[in-house]
Amino acid sequence: MKNTTFKLSPLAKALAISSAMALTSQSIAQEGDGIKEADVEKIEVTGSLGSLPGQDVESVFGFGKSILETPRSASTISQEQMERFNVSDIDELVAFAPGTFTQSFFGVAGSLDVRGTPGETYFRGVKRLDNPGNYPTPIGASSRIDIVRGPASPIYGPSKIGGYLNFNPKSARASSGQYLESPTGALSYTTGSWQKSILTAEVGGPATVGGKEMGYYLYGELENSDSYYDNTQTDQSILQASFNIDVTERLRFEFGGMYHDYDGNQVAGWNRLTQELVDNGTYITGTALPLDTDGDGQISHEEYGAVNIAGNSFFYVPASAFTDDEATDLMQLQNVGTTKLKGNQVLVAPDDQLGNEAVTLYFDTIYFTDNWEIRNQFFYDAYDNINENAYGFSQFHDSWVIEDKLIFATEYETESLLAQFQFSPSVRYTDFKHGDDFTYEYFNRRDLTMPSSALDRRLLSTRSGKNFDNYDVGNYLDIGMAAMTDLTWDWGLNLVLGVRYDTIDIESTSRTDLLLGATGDETPEYAEETVDGWSWNASISYEFEFGLIPYITAAEQATLVAGQGAEIGVGQLNQPGGSGAFDTSTLFEYGVKGSLINDTLYFALSSFEQERTDFNTQNTVTNNTTNNKGTEFELRWVVNENLVVSAGYTNIKVINLTALENGNQFGFLGAEDLVNLSDPSLVFGGNVIGLNLIGEGFANTDGRKAGIPENIYTLTATYDFQNGYAANVSVVDVEEVASGFSASVTLPAYTLVNAGLSYEAEDWTLNLTVKNLTDERYFRSNFPDLFGSQIVLPELPRHWNAKFTYKF
Repeated sequence: MKNTTFKLSPLAKALAISSAMALTSQSIAQEGDGIKEADVEKIEVTGSLGSLPGQDVESVFGFGKSILETPRSASTISQEQMERFNVSDIDELVAFAPGTFTQSFFGVAGSLDVRGTPGETYFRGVKRLDNPGNYPTPIGASSRIDIVRGPASPIYGPSKIGGYLNFNPKSARASSGQYLESPTGALSYTTGSWQKSILTAEVGGPATVGGKEMGYYLYGELENSDSYYDNTQTDQSILQASFNIDVTERLRFEFGGMYHDYDGNQVAGWNRLTQELVDNGTYITGTALPLDTDGDGQISHEEYGAVNIAGNSFFYVPASAFTDDEATDLMQLQNVGTTKLKGNQVLVAPDDQLGNEAVTLYFDTIYFTDNWEIRNQFFYDAYDNINENAYGFSQFHDSWVIEDKLIFATEYETESLLAQFQFSPSVRYTDFKHGDDFTYEYFNRRDLTMPSSALDRRLLSTRSGKNFDNYDVGNYLDIGMAAMTDLTWDWGLNLVLGVRYDTIDIESTSRTDLLLGATGDETPEYAEETVDGWSWNASISYEFEFGLIPYITAAEQATLVAGQGAEIGVGQLNQPGGSGAFDTSTLFEYGVKGSLINDTLYFALSSFEQERTDFNTQNTVTNNTTNNKGTEFELRWVVNENLVVSAGYTNIKVINLTALENGNQFGFLGAEDLVNLSDPSLVFGGNVIGLNLIGEGFANTDGRKAGIPENIYTLTATYDFQNGYAANVSVVDVEEVASGFSASVTLPAYTLVNAGLSYEAEDWTLNLTVKNLTDERYFRSNFPDLFGSQIVLPELPRHWNAKFTYKF
């Protein structure tokens, strides 16, 4: 362990970090007008890989507290950890952060599920546009990942109940590049199973502009990889840049951005789901009857609408009401048989596509005077998205957001009290254009042992330009005001208090002339509404001399209920009894954190309950109405300079409040739901929909959300042999879970093991990782609230990655 002491006031320390000043092992004295110096100790544990929570993290409350000091359940994963364990997407973060098990969103790792509900993604502490499955979040391009469980601090504005991931781009390392004597950087190449191919390059260094000191960092990534899944590939490019300029001793600019161009596709997984398929891989084969009457090779909305392949009664309550007599002739498969299905044989057609172009920009101005830090954060985020799937779903987004936040921060210190204050007005404007097309979405018509054909390929609205289910254009303006304080007494007590008020003007127009069944002469439908609400946070903690910090946090957080493309539909506005676009979430959490054994062992134990307060306001894609209760445990221990271990445990129960209140949940009914149907092949050529009932006598007795295991255990370990070689292993043990809301199909428990070996020389590194080392057969629930009884995603078998890095 190395202890380094710096003479910095807490505010000056925060300024140094936010202004990207690299701290060295020398004593730095920074004196400003009226600033009292204080000794601040920075502890670095040799071999820790940045795993210990001693680093200041702005993304929770904004005060620069460490994870240890923060009275909330949160985790941070360092770049060193991600590199050692070769973490490539957000689904793998569950090994390092409890509460982050994520269901499949059609195979796209867009955003985390946190505490069992969809989370959000922040970029350097500012909320990005929603991304449940628009594109994979490129965490390999990050220098650190912060994961905060529970709604965001009032200083950050309206947020979701579950939590969020804060993405710190690699380009943020301009904070160290600024003081380098010469340029430094790295080149890397990753290869692996299924022709994985990723090339990265990065460089940072010092510069001057007009005689002013400046630091820069640039990062680029190119990927062209195939996939385990049929008809699936990834082509993407990422560019990042950041620049820091010291204009004067008191004024600094931080600016930069990220460009991400992604081309791939969604993966629905296996269709024709039965328990036998999950348990033994036995798949029901057979072809659907043709519906393409004009012979153009695809089924139009009109051709689907002319026939009945949804059953004689169309809508079934309960699912057991469907019998053989309800199945129409056109629903029945021909040439029925069975076969063993492979995991790569999935519901993806060759011309399916998921394309997303995202642009993110920021410009921060930081001014420090007397006892104040004044920071203006300007942020822009936009995406242009297209998503097309032959089985009958398409959508597009063309949306952007601009935010400007002004933060006034100051502090006062007495003999026993350090009081920090923040006051922040902000304005955030979101502009959206979104369309989707799902009415004739038939997962089961295609036999996965055969290629996609005119028997299952639908004419999509994004190609025909009509027959959309939703086509929304609009905007919303959020004007907010927030204030927070952090009060710390030298005898151990800490209080964090915050309050926020938001008023949001929403305008939305539905292009009814482009919707399903329209003649083209319809007048677009327009609506507007102004909503407002309060958010607050209250936390209390006490630090004992022997290293334990118990805490209690209560919070209520405003929530904006927007869709997958950041849209708010006309139907959400001016609803009786309140808005369908604005709601609140509540959190009550208590726990204890500790730093023991000379600060080499960190642990955190928390118990929580979170809830959306209005069960009638729901968006099943981005923001469920749920009650979440659970316990989380995290341990990180640097045993010595060779060995670092971590462990985690998550116990969670998520109840869908809307379904519980109504006594049912709408869904696509699967073969196992139709208990009075003699043969599933009688319906796989069509689609049976209805309500899954809740209560005694049904598989789902309490409104339990599917796809989220109640208990998850994790363990990681890495050993540095001190001769250049290092080994690592991670283990994630997951309990069995229902595939869909009806709980008619159970996905088995599994234990996933990843292991790797690396070698580091003076200027190059080689990392070899084998994922799913034991070749475990396991599944992830795919959009369980709606489709979990019809489709499921078989996960990847054993595969390997090798990454070579050259540093200069």
